Amino acid sequence: MNQKISIYNTLSRKKENFEPINPLFAGMYVCGPTVYGDPHLGHTRPAITFDLIFRYLQHVGYKVRYVRNITDVGHLENDADAGEDKIAKKARLEKLEPMEVAQYYTNRYHDAMRLLNMLPPSIEPKASGHIIEQMDMVQKILDAGLAYISNGSVYFDVKKYNEHHKYGKLSGRVLEDLYSNTRALDGQDEKQNPYDFALWKKASPEHIMRWSSPWSDGFPGWHLECSAMSAKYLGEHFDIHGGGMDLLFPHHESEIAQSVAANKVEPCKYWVHNNMITVNGQKMGKSLNNFINLEQFFNGSHPLLEQAYTAMTIRFFILQAHYRSTLDFSNDGLQAAEKALKRLLIAYSLLEKIVPAEQTDADLAAFIPSFSAKCYEAMNDDFNSPLVIANLFDSTRWIHGLNEKKFNISKADLETFTQTFSTFMFDILGLTNEASGENTQTTEGLMNLILAIRQEAKTNKDFATSDKIRNELQKLNITIKDTKEGVSWSVE
Repeated sequence: MNQKISIYNTLSRKKENFEPINPLFAGMYVCGPTVYGDPHLGHTRPAITFDLIFRYLQHVGYKVRYVRNITDVGHLENDADAGEDKIAKKARLEKLEPMEVAQYYTNRYHDAMRLLNMLPPSIEPKASGHIIEQMDMVQKILDAGLAYISNGSVYFDVKKYNEHHKYGKLSGRVLEDLYSNTRALDGQDEKQNPYDFALWKKASPEHIMRWSSPWSDGFPGWHLECSAMSAKYLGEHFDIHGGGMDLLFPHHESEIAQSVAANKVEPCKYWVHNNMITVNGQKMGKSLNNFINLEQFFNGSHPLLEQAYTAMTIRFFILQAHYRSTLDFSNDGLQAAEKALKRLLIAYSLLEKIVPAEQTDADLAAFIPSFSAKCYEAMNDDFNSPLVIANLFDSTRWIHGLNEKKFNISKADLETFTQTFSTFMFDILGLTNEASGENTQTTEGLMNLILAIRQEAKTNKDFATSDKIRNELQKLNITIKDTKEGVSWSVE
């Protein structure tokens, strides 16, 4: 490993050098979806963020075990310890088995992830498949004296834990503030303190999903699954735990407390959180009618959308912003991303057609190694994808110059240039050579046909038609240049 990577640790609130516990192995756990509805924007950003990290760590030589869970039990309404299980509620409304609901939406999620060109995780465990591991962890926490049984449910004793540890260290919350700000919820009078959270919930008579335990017929609390499954597959202390900023509290905060109580060690070395998504400046929510699922993006059916957008346009748009910055979805932004992605894909198609010369011009010879170095430098600086994209765009001026035969490049340098562009564009950023649903080979064929018609018009001295073709293409930001060697075109 010759790349020194810095990574922003939410826990320390600063960038740290990435030094995995095992020098040749990186363990990464990311909170995946609760599968009770169609995949939406909220699923997209963490998936792309950690796919980028997964790809880059593998690229620089680490063996990565990437674990992403599926929540199919225990996640109650409003992220609380009361109310109905989200999947069970969906099953009741649609008159289906809960696991039928979970499997259907898991399949939908996987379909969307494939369209977005996500690498599959190494392991994708389900909460319902790890009930025994979760019950074992509850017992460990009870044995440590940091949980209590109340009416068949088991709750984590946050106040007692806080006597020797710091509950709130990840989110910056203070226990006294939590006490004053915690809202009262029905069915929570069995807690000793309102901020205590459920490790195991006794199931009400109408609750569909339930398992036998020493405490009651019930089901695990939402926070417990990630602690139990990450420890099972990555060990009690692993490298990276990730997810959206909305999970920082209470989910990830509670994970730390559970892991320390049960295993006497914090779960991970680095906490990584991607920032939130807004829509036209507003928080995404069904009540605001700006909740757009991915299928609506792909077919353009939502009233806020002016057109359909491809999966690659969405992926490119998300990668244009650093994962820790807020990201606002708008039609203008998506359309700009669509055009920008086309420009990069067309530039790459031109690069593949360059005919090499005997040697490389001096300025270009100096640019090629700096291009590669700057891309690595960007990724090594907390996975700075927008800076990688900026470097790719910087390279396109050389590509168009080569296409117009303004510069010369040797075969070896052309291979290096092409390899660097391809590596960062496709292997690391995870983009594919399709934009707006059309293959670049189709684009090339159409442009060749248009230029042939224009050349025929010029040959016949039909300059009005020739000029009209040029002018209409210019309106589409496609520039035609007539040179001694022939006609070239580029997207501005």
